Amino acid sequence: MSITTVSERTAVPALPVSVRGVGRTFAGSNGQAARRVLRGIDLEIEPGEIIAMIGPSGCGKSTLLRQISGLDAPTEGSIAIADTAVTGIDLRCAVAFQEPRLLPWRSIERNVAVGLPRGTDSAAGAERVTELIDLVGLEGSKQLRPRQVSGGMAQRASLARALARGPGVLVLDEPFGALDALTRLRMQDLLLDIHAAEPATIVLVTHDVDEALYLADRIVLLGQVDGAEGSTIRRILTVPGTRPRDRGDATLAGLRADLLEGLGVHSYHASTPHASSPHSGSPHASSPHGGDAANGDPTSSGDSDSTSPRTRTVAAPDGAASTTKDPR
Repeated sequence: MSITTVSERTAVPALPVSVRGVGRTFAGSNGQAARRVLRGIDLEIEPGEIIAMIGPSGCGKSTLLRQISGLDAPTEGSIAIADTAVTGIDLRCAVAFQEPRLLPWRSIERNVAVGLPRGTDSAAGAERVTELIDLVGLEGSKQLRPRQVSGGMAQRASLARALARGPGVLVLDEPFGALDALTRLRMQDLLLDIHAAEPATIVLVTHDVDEALYLADRIVLLGQVDGAEGSTIRRILTVPGTRPRDRGDATLAGLRADLLEGLGVHSYHASTPHASSPHSGSPHASSPHGGDAANGDPTSSGDSDSTSPRTRTVAAPDGAASTTKDPR
């Protein structure tokens, strides 16, 4: 098999991803029944698009990322990148995780070099590493070891390593989840700068609704529908406007409330009648199951269990959101 060099690879554009009828069932152990995690996932991702996947913990978001990158195989359906099936670890994809996973005995510069394709010419590789270190703002720290840099700097190095191959698809599994709030906001801006300079298709998982709205072209909400086993796509929401977006935009605030409803987190006080919520029928949201919140479709944003504790959203000083349980 031929090895693509860095100079050739950087000329390859972002690649489309097709997810068709994908399901994943894990076999039971010790007499336990098999567990179905995903079912009937259909999603077409355009080249250069940023897709954010959100949903409750355990709904299969990271499992779906693993299918796209070839780290795991679906038990139903198929996945293709640029019309070529994903049948194993796919060199057209690069993955960055929540933890930087840097090699502690290597410098930042040498950690980034780990991501270069095998067989890369040494001079071209060194040039590529320097280019990426400059892109993520680590030029003054490239000789340091991972223990000598902050969490945000380590995550920058992780992103640079993922980009070293020049991937057509960049898969990010909660890449900023372990960072403090301020560093997280800065890393979001850095990711957009990286995307502008190296426009790969990006598929990311996040639990942060604000992050999804700020970064993504479309947001995919995963979860169960009608109590059926296994998560599927409940809604796909197209985020209006172009990047970089205004974090304080009123339109995004409305969509944020709508998405929180879909996650079972009420953005209104428990004493406020549900019918008065101005966000229950967002025109930007679509459901692959044909329903919407305005029509009372249980697959939409108002499907949370009415017996669960009420919550309300409180604005934190840094602009992030926190939720507190209503004591009633």
